[in-house]
Amino acid sequence: MNLRIKKLDIFILKQFAVLFLGALFICQFVLMMQFLWRQLNDLIGKGLSLDVIAHFFWYIALMFVPMALPLAILLSSLITFGNLGESSELTAIKAAGISLMQSFRSLIVVTVLIAGVSFYFQNNIGPMANMKFAQLLLSMKQKSPELEIPEGIFYDGIPNCNIYVQKKNLKTGKLYGIMIYRMTQSYEDAAIILADSGMIQSTAEKKHLLLSLWSGEWFENMQDDQFGGTAAVPYRRESFISKQIYIDFDNGFNLTDMSALSNNARGKSLAQIRSDVDSLNETYDSIGRAFYGEAKQFYFTTPALSKPDSIKEVRQAEHSKLDFDQAYAKLTPDQKANVMSMALGNVQRMSSDLDFKAMMAHDNERIIRNHYLEAENKFALALQCIIFFFIGAPLGAIIRKGGLGLPVIISVLVYIIFYILDNTGYTMARQGSWNVWIGHALAPAVLTPLAIFITYKACNDSVVFNADGWIAFFRKAFGLRLKRSIQGKEVIIEEPHYAEDKETLLKINHKVTAYSRRHNLKSPPNVIKVFFKYQEDHEIEEINEELEATIKDLANTRDTVVLSLLNHYPVLAVKAHTRPFDRRWLNIVSAIIVPVGMFFYFRMWRFRLRLLRDLRVIKYTNTQLINHKEHEPHS
Repeated sequence: MNLRIKKLDIFILKQFAVLFLGALFICQFVLMMQFLWRQLNDLIGKGLSLDVIAHFFWYIALMFVPMALPLAILLSSLITFGNLGESSELTAIKAAGISLMQSFRSLIVVTVLIAGVSFYFQNNIGPMANMKFAQLLLSMKQKSPELEIPEGIFYDGIPNCNIYVQKKNLKTGKLYGIMIYRMTQSYEDAAIILADSGMIQSTAEKKHLLLSLWSGEWFENMQDDQFGGTAAVPYRRESFISKQIYIDFDNGFNLTDMSALSNNARGKSLAQIRSDVDSLNETYDSIGRAFYGEAKQFYFTTPALSKPDSIKEVRQAEHSKLDFDQAYAKLTPDQKANVMSMALGNVQRMSSDLDFKAMMAHDNERIIRNHYLEAENKFALALQCIIFFFIGAPLGAIIRKGGLGLPVIISVLVYIIFYILDNTGYTMARQGSWNVWIGHALAPAVLTPLAIFITYKACNDSVVFNADGWIAFFRKAFGLRLKRSIQGKEVIIEEPHYAEDKETLLKINHKVTAYSRRHNLKSPPNVIKVFFKYQEDHEIEEINEELEATIKDLANTRDTVVLSLLNHYPVLAVKAHTRPFDRRWLNIVSAIIVPVGMFFYFRMWRFRLRLLRDLRVIKYTNTQLINHKEHEPHS
């Protein structure tokens, strides 16, 4: 027995391993492409070498490995047990006395190992990749764009220049109808260059651009040093047949300094985060103490306010003969203007200083909070691998559908739910609206009970995810029903008892008439009787039993008219017009919850009206059948 279980573990593990590798590749590719679309503007037109682009993709791949692992586990486990269920292998495993949890055993061990690998990856490899990627991305953003000058519009990709080109020759690289606006320091010393044609080339060291221009004119403002270089005098005009201009243009690629990324929490391990948080707290506390000292020095420099009884002295000053309004009124208009200007300047300066300090405090708090978020994120993504396994594997065992159809749809839906919850919690925690642990616990708090519920249902062979069961449930909830479809039989063993059936139909007609007289089905149902003191309607149950027995007997006929009339009979709902549920406590609860009670109340009224219509159809069809058999010629 042990040997058989061991072989089964290896068999399931092999199937899972192949699917897991394929799913990991697909998930990694999808996540990378989704991220790449957002960074596309930083790559296009930069003239990056293949080496830089290769590093860019390599760091992205390393960054998304921890995110792709849970999704790959979800998809591969779902397909694995979906395939086993679809091919009836899962049924054979259970028939051999092996429970579903025993068949999960090998994959549980593998999933825990993958979760450990995910944590190690995030704590050691991921921070390095994230830091390198951030450095590379920042360097890309700071790199000057490659020269791709369009036709018919002004191009500002060259520093201190706007270039307009009327037409260009892609083969020779020659430009025609050139207009160049150059600004070195200000608009006063701007230069306008017009040329019939020209070419733009990069120098060998890629530090400058060489503009070769032909048949043009140069207009430039001149500055008079007598007025400090601020007064413009008539411009200088120069006509030229050919001219060469050098412009500073760094076309190379240089990595930025890593010191600019010192606050990047994603590029740090747990030990680094713990150490940096302590250092940041100490630094920010010292800044806070410095701010407090400045405020204390500013607000308590007045001798009167520095004494212990300063409040008492201020109150005494308020009741003294000193009248500030009177003193202000004695000032000259110029003095009043100076006083108001000084007061307004002091207020604005103090307000700006407080805004700056509040911004610094907010930024400091945000940096520390990001460090805590990233520390908990390393554990959250590892835990996500285990949660997704206990969602995917039991779901595969329940739905029993393999391949890339339904499993992919379910995996995407589960991941979307997780992503929305996790992103919401992460955003709220990053903004400071929630505690950090609450933000990271939101998605696991929702998905963990779901995983436990699905695993429990799978181990107990539940049909909670059976499509036919849900269709029947919604049909019943919304009052939908199937039409009768009685077909003629090729072989009839026993002929219908027409005489007995006729008597039964006549008796049903009398019962229907009597029932309709006693019960006013058009009127709304009594709330008390429906939800609190309901009674079963045995008359309708009896009518339905007799009718179904008669239909069953007449279904053995060879008469096509009878068969056609039998299909006119409705399928009666014998309980829906009396109460929402069979259990009394459910009816009471639905009445207490007013929106639910309103839904069931109007649903019940609808069933009453439908029952009245069904009884009329039954009575009419009974009469049609009786008349048909009475007027039928006897052979």
